[in-house]
Amino acid sequence: MAVSPVEQISTSHFVREIEKNDGSVLKIYQYSTGDVGCVVWDAAIVLSKYLETEQFRHFRCDVSTWSSKHMLELGAGTGVVGLMAASLGANVTVTDLEDLQPLLELNIRENQGLFGTGSITAKVLKWGENVTEFLPHPDYILMADCIYYEQSVVPLVETLKLLAGPETCVICCYEKRTMGVNPEVEKRFFDLLMQDFEAEEVPAERQDPEFNSPDIHILHLRRRHS
Repeated sequence: MAVSPVEQISTSHFVREIEKNDGSVLKIYQYSTGDVGCVVWDAAIVLSKYLETEQFRHFRCDVSTWSSKHMLELGAGTGVVGLMAASLGANVTVTDLEDLQPLLELNIRENQGLFGTGSITAKVLKWGENVTEFLPHPDYILMADCIYYEQSVVPLVETLKLLAGPETCVICCYEKRTMGVNPEVEKRFFDLLMQDFEAEEVPAERQDPEFNSPDIHILHLRRRHS
């Protein structure tokens, strides 16, 4: 998987550039120090580039599948996945904890020129808490590398159940990690999730030919019909 250029712009920030298929560039500001949400993870890039693949483009009218769709990103971190979706015409709400809002706002401002017909807004959402302001149910929920904290498994599943309507598709991308408690956390998450959702894994040939990895999985999840 190719690595994009990284540019140090200050002692507190550095920029990762993600080139889009049309040649334009998403500039993603990251914090030089901080918690897991402060940097662009590989799974976020894999998911971003998946949204750009040809299968989601209507050639007759040259419009993306995501155009005008209501999308919500959970655990957005730097916001790269939501930014990509907005640049493809989606109306996106990127969500994360309070302390990551300044970084999300910075990245929205810095990429404003790429959104065209799309839009993007950053909001605070703590998993397991009230989601009323994020309803009606979005068309798509995006999540990249959100499965790593043991204590967040139950709240994350509860939030997904509240946010996903019968027509909502959850696109989940995660890196399979074999160290420490990671396998147990991942198993617990999917054991809980699969009680209410069904999953379809996206094969490598339907992902971006350059930005994919055998360790990174993309799933489409939908609510089970009762």
